[in-house]
Amino acid sequence: MAHVPQRLDPDRRRRRLELLAALANAKTARDYTQPQRLRGARIRELIASRRRLVN
Repeated sequence: MAHVPQRLDPDRRRRRLELLAALANAKTARDYTQPQRLRGARIRELIASRRRLVN
């Protein structure tokens, strides 16, 4: 006999969907800010190497 998944009660289903939406938004925000952090690190690295060359 095939397993029939239980239906979630409406409140639990709504909370689950809200949680999944929040996680998706957090992932999108993280993916957006990640390149900025990498760019900042690259700029700091270039400044440090230039300072080493000057000194």
